[in-house]
Amino acid sequence: MSNTQSMIFTIYGDYIRHYGNKIWIGSLIRLLKEFGHHEQSVRVAISRMMKQGWLESEKKGNKSYYFLTTRGEARMEEAAIRIFKLKPNDWDGKWRMLMYTIPEEKRHVRDELRKELLWSGFGSSSNGCWISPNNLEKEVEFLIKKYDIQTYVDFFVSEYKGPQTNRALVEKSWPLQEIEGKYKEFISNYSHQYIIHQSLINDGQMTDAECFVERTNLVHEYRKFLFMDPGLPKELLPEIWSGNHAALLFEQYYKLLAPSASCFFEDVFQEDNDMRRKDKGYDAGDHPLLKD
Repeated sequence: MSNTQSMIFTIYGDYIRHYGNKIWIGSLIRLLKEFGHHEQSVRVAISRMMKQGWLESEKKGNKSYYFLTTRGEARMEEAAIRIFKLKPNDWDGKWRMLMYTIPEEKRHVRDELRKELLWSGFGSSSNGCWISPNNLEKEVEFLIKKYDIQTYVDFFVSEYKGPQTNRALVEKSWPLQEIEGKYKEFISNYSHQYIIHQSLINDGQMTDAECFVERTNLVHEYRKFLFMDPGLPKELLPEIWSGNHAALLFEQYYKLLAPSASCFFEDVFQEDNDMRRKDKGYDAGDHPLLKD
């Protein structure tokens, strides 16, 4: 995925979907320009996202507007729930296990399915067998239908009876030490930036545009954990887990930048787009981190 396309996903997920899911291409180009992305790269990325089924377009006069497809909306909603989930879930003690034997002539389907399972938080310690302690029945049902693989898969909800422990099973199926290292790196980098930006904002030395860039970059970086952290329940996590500390830092940093960042986005957005909002202010009611 190109860097431009990845950044567009972040902006749709953190801003545009709260404003009717639709934006004029000119406004999107203006927003991406803040990160050094050129108009041509934005247009190429948008075209690619349409071919991939994430976006659709409509014309109003001589202007083109782009909005998330149903599939795109569902993915953004799933991502937001996971990004803004600040504490691990409780565990019901059950394991979800998906086993498949997909023939070689459907290798492309197998590769795509593997990517989807990793995204959803499944782990694997052997070929063709994926497990998760999370309630992902709906996601599995969707994937089976999407790839039309009913004849090649078996799905179980079961308990692990040993001979090892549940935590040992986790350590075989996910690279927890590697993920822990990434969280420590995130904390090291962003705790330093957080203190600096807190000081600058308190002194009135950060513009709305700068806050928009920093908030978007923060979400963009934190969003990468969706592709590596399975979101394990607390019962299966190590005693010391830096993911909990990273989530707290992310929450505090996000709230620091959010008001000014939203003002910048709205100033760009309202000039050329229908403001599908009750008022100009950022509506915290539909945002997990900005509720009272």
